[in-house]
Amino acid sequence: MEVIAAPGHRVPMDTDPYKYIEGEQSVDVPDNTYYRRRLAAGELLSAKKPRGGAKQPAQEPAV
Repeated sequence: MEVIAAPGHRVPMDTDPYKYIEGEQSVDVPDNTYYRRRLAAGELLSAKKPRGGAKQPAQEPAV
C-alpha cells in the first residue's frame, strides 16, 4: 500500500528503525498491522491515487 507521512511526522520503517517515512514522497509498504496502526493514529496518510472517474458531470444537449 502507498503511504505518506502526515505533516510534522517522521515514521520509522518496521524493518529498519533508522529509515523514516517523511515528507510528501509516497512509499510502498506492506499491508500489515504496524502500518495500519500508524494510519489509524494519523501518523501516516494513504497515498491512493484517485481512480479515473468522471471529470465533469454530463451536460444536457443544447436544443
